[in-house]
Amino acid sequence: MSRFFCSGTKSGWSRFVLTAFFVSACSFAVFAQQTAAPAPVQRSAAPVPLVPAPVASPQVDADGSATFRLAMPNAMKVELHLEGVAKPYPMTKAPDGAWTVTVPKLAPEYYSYAYDVDGTSVIDPHNTTLKTSFFSTQNVFLVPGQPPMPWETADVPRGTVHHHFYHSNIVGVNSEYYVYTPPGFDAKSGKKYPVLYLLHGYSDDPSAWTWMGKANVILDNLIAQGKAKPMIVVMPLGYGTMDMITKGWAVWRDPETTARNFRDFGRVLYEEVMPRVKAQYPLSEKREEHAIAGLSMGGAQTLLVGLNDTDDFAYIGAFSAGGLGEGNFTPLFPAITPQTGAAIQAKLRLLWIACGTEDGLFPANQKLIAWLKEQGMQPTAIKTPGMHVWMVWRDNLSNFVPLIFQSKQ
Repeated sequence: MSRFFCSGTKSGWSRFVLTAFFVSACSFAVFAQQTAAPAPVQRSAAPVPLVPAPVASPQVDADGSATFRLAMPNAMKVELHLEGVAKPYPMTKAPDGAWTVTVPKLAPEYYSYAYDVDGTSVIDPHNTTLKTSFFSTQNVFLVPGQPPMPWETADVPRGTVHHHFYHSNIVGVNSEYYVYTPPGFDAKSGKKYPVLYLLHGYSDDPSAWTWMGKANVILDNLIAQGKAKPMIVVMPLGYGTMDMITKGWAVWRDPETTARNFRDFGRVLYEEVMPRVKAQYPLSEKREEHAIAGLSMGGAQTLLVGLNDTDDFAYIGAFSAGGLGEGNFTPLFPAITPQTGAAIQAKLRLLWIACGTEDGLFPANQKLIAWLKEQGMQPTAIKTPGMHVWMVWRDNLSNFVPLIFQSKQ
């Protein structure tokens, strides 16, 4: 081509141009063929079969019965452990390898549950509502009430749950607490609110009272019904030492650690949590607008803090209190004697001690009530059916809250 280009003749130049154009056209044609959209794939007109979604688990029927189903074809034995029921329910294996059981009519409640598969605890893979603690995870479901129960979400004005974090120098961990503010709360309004310090039980964290206890829902409903005054509720992490968790359930046989836990939690409450909450929220400074309540370990902490600091709290509520022992309460409450008991009782608007009659802690609570009466005090003793379970504590809170921050009769 170079010789052809150098020929200098007119016809030679024309042939060069035509040749170049032809080569360019061929190259473009090849490029266009390579980049053209692929031919459409012929698809079958037959419909694609759809896989049905898993059946709701558990399936709760209108009569309150609940059917549980777990696909575990290689298991040899499967049982259902249901909150509030002493013995597990044996499950039956169907031909398709699924294990099932139907529990008869249940009371309107939130229930936690787990499966035991050949000795191993297993959660329900088709139920994403979970209850967690430092030691275990379980599923949760609701048997609704007609009419709805106080802990069921209703179409009423809703409060807000705030989550706060801080470093605890006393415990030596990054700690936390939750705060409930009622519907219509406005920190800039100048209004001061009564405050309830609400304590969780052993193995739980501070989310327990809102996640499983439904404290915020209970408050929303009671306030909307005019049965409770708008209040701020503070729910702190309830450990004075995390050795309570690292040592496991056996820690309750370690009196030194449990005593340190109770003592240092009081310090955490007074030195770390209370100052922060007072700086963040408009709390009433009146003792008559301060209350403290808690369940199990938190019930014991409630009594230790409340009865030893009656200058700060006018309302005390202990639900299934545990950890105080079954006798010799004098060292725990040194200010309470037969000579001072009546005067201490007079400072309180309410001393409310409740426990389920099927709870293993029921005898200890009855001994505490009897001891307080011997000192000249008049605790309001509440006996309810039930075990050491959330059904009892939700009911306790639903009945305790309407009694606090009311005008003294």
